[in-house]
Amino acid sequence: MVFLSLVASHSDIDLETVARLSAGASGVAAAVLDGTTPVSGAVVLATCNRYEVYCEAPGEKDIEAARSAVIAQISEASGLEERHVSAALATKTGEDAVNHLFAVGAGLDSAVIGEREIAGQVRRALIEAQQSGTASGPLVRLFQSASRTAKDVGSRTALGGRGLSIVSVALDLAEDLESSSAWESKNVVVFGTGAYAGATMALLKERGATNVSVYSASGRAEVFAATRGGTAVDDDSLAAALAAADVLIGCSGGDRRIAAEDLRGLDRGGRPLVAIDLALTRDFDQSIEDIDDVELITLESVRMAAPDEQAEALRQARVIVETAASEFADEQRQRTADAAIVALRRHTQRVLETEVQKVRAQHGCTAAAEEVEFAMRRMMRQLLHAPTVRARELAADGRHEEVESALETLFGISLGEPARAAGPDAGRRRETAEAQVCPVAGFEGRAASNVG
Repeated sequence: MVFLSLVASHSDIDLETVARLSAGASGVAAAVLDGTTPVSGAVVLATCNRYEVYCEAPGEKDIEAARSAVIAQISEASGLEERHVSAALATKTGEDAVNHLFAVGAGLDSAVIGEREIAGQVRRALIEAQQSGTASGPLVRLFQSASRTAKDVGSRTALGGRGLSIVSVALDLAEDLESSSAWESKNVVVFGTGAYAGATMALLKERGATNVSVYSASGRAEVFAATRGGTAVDDDSLAAALAAADVLIGCSGGDRRIAAEDLRGLDRGGRPLVAIDLALTRDFDQSIEDIDDVELITLESVRMAAPDEQAEALRQARVIVETAASEFADEQRQRTADAAIVALRRHTQRVLETEVQKVRAQHGCTAAAEEVEFAMRRMMRQLLHAPTVRARELAADGRHEEVESALETLFGISLGEPARAAGPDAGRRRETAEAQVCPVAGFEGRAASNVG
């Protein structure tokens, strides 16, 4: 088993491309698991400035086929040509994919270093994958470990201690642009009812904003406002809310985009307006910057204005992330070794049981037959000791594929497939043996306890 991640983020490409890749993101994981690809699990992490797909493939030899399958699905969902999708997505495999996700979850790869919002987005990505049935066991463990690591970074370092986030930095920029009044006296209109809208409402409340309206093109504003606060706005009352607004905050990325013509016809009395666009696919058209007294803050503006965190806190966070990622990788290698060891033991156990039944059939339920069986089990346990130890040593060194190859070459054992029976008549012999179990008191229990 190997992890594969395809990554597009603000660090490498423009946000417009990230937004185009994200189109139809929710369906990619399910589509790539249609049974025709080597992908056995997939989780999609889509945020305001990144689009990442994490997959599980059977082995190294399947990586390219898995990558091609994911790219094809993203191309179909986004409408972009496969060659453009391929060029936009960085590929990470194995421990590199693990390290990347752990760093992302801890906020080390964010536009605002140390932001805490991304940790919740990583958790939600896993929950959505589990609900849709696309998350495999290894991917569940990977994302859960990344979430635990993010918590450790938050509790054990000063990174993000100031509560910085994309939303908070954006609000700070808005304050710098319009410092004439406090948030208590500002009229704010929030677009959207998703996670970023929720975080925005919480931060506005912390800063004392009381006049907040919420608009949702999907009609969810009333339910959202009932739990988060604020006043719901619909299509009929949106124009009035825009006319009275001091600050607009876009968090929806929906089909409705506010353009210059939507604002020019309003009687705003000459008041300045700050529009904060946190939506990856833009809630506010660039044209609104052409209007006098309108300032536009975008995700790019936030990234440029994000403060640097303390060097020591960042160093500590990176150590925690690197250690956790290394420990997770070691655990995965151990799991691979354990699976190989179990497969080998199952194989040898079947061979052993076949020979034990021969002894029982020839000598019956005698003390001599019992001693022979005990001796055979002890010998088998001793024979398995050395390959068991060696398999774990190789796995610890990252050479687990050698273990799998050796099992398949020497014994015909392929991990993930049932162990082969000991000969074509093994099933019939086991059925016969089951009818010949010796009724010696404690015999079966003692025999089983000697299986290595």
